[in-house]
Amino acid sequence: MRRKISLLILLFGVFILFVRKDAFLPGSASQTESIPPSPSSDTRKDSVPELLFFLVPENISVRSYFKFLQKVVADYQPRVPYPLSEHLLVRANPWMIDTLQQTDYYRRKALGDTVWVQTDECILHRGDTLFFPDSMAAVALQDRIDHTSIDVNIPEFRLRILEYGKVVYVFPVRVGQNRVRFLAEAGHSVDLRTRTGNGSVIRINRYPVFVNPVDGKKFTHTRRDDGVVTLMPQIPWTEVELDGMRYGQMIHPTTNPNTLEKAYSNGCIGLGEADAWRFYYSAPLGTQVTFRYDLQVVNDAGDTITLPDIYKRGKKKQAVRAVIGVFP
Repeated sequence: MRRKISLLILLFGVFILFVRKDAFLPGSASQTESIPPSPSSDTRKDSVPELLFFLVPENISVRSYFKFLQKVVADYQPRVPYPLSEHLLVRANPWMIDTLQQTDYYRRKALGDTVWVQTDECILHRGDTLFFPDSMAAVALQDRIDHTSIDVNIPEFRLRILEYGKVVYVFPVRVGQNRVRFLAEAGHSVDLRTRTGNGSVIRINRYPVFVNPVDGKKFTHTRRDDGVVTLMPQIPWTEVELDGMRYGQMIHPTTNPNTLEKAYSNGCIGLGEADAWRFYYSAPLGTQVTFRYDLQVVNDAGDTITLPDIYKRGKKKQAVRAVIGVFP
């Protein structure tokens, strides 16, 4: 009897030892539950590493800037779960806009420097870091972009950038002249007054060709307000449509800021060079725009004032003829 009891105890001990040893074998249930499961491929692509970045491999000038950004966006789009664009990337790295603004001829002149060839100016240096926003930051930034609008009040000579209906930037501008003039580019006489209406940004030209609309001749140089002649800067031009019509009205930089706050152009809205960069990165395709002619405005002191009627709206209106594709 004692022998049978001893044998049973021995067998029970062997059984317990086997079960405990099995618990620590590779792939056992106990071991698998103690290690966090590795994320699946679907999980990984739904988020962006907090410090996803790109090191600029070489110096990038204004001349090659847009093509370089286009390649970066194309290369990194598969690595992020949101639609990546040039505007989103640059807005996530706002120092780039500051650098672009510093190519402004007049800003640099104030610092004792002369920008003769703006396209040779270095925007990105070798080793500079471009950061990609994580998913939450990208969504928030894109929402700001989607809720940005442009407001131009013609007799006030002001362009405003609004986010969620609130003004974030105000720029002085020049507007169309109060006259009718023959333009070779149009092939007929044109009312040069800037048109009003509601619409959107429909085209961006990052490589504008400069043509004098009066005689149709191309040009590559510009005479600055100080009499210095430089090459034309490369800054994007933006075309808008208003109430479904394309009048050839562009929003673009002027190399002569002395003409700002005047009715001077051939219908377009002119901005200072630095302001034109800030505008460009606030107004991608589809951005809502309003061109209005309001003489009653509230000044900085909170008083309502009446602006001069630069187009003499009280008099008989001149005949209006649309000009398509003209770059005043």
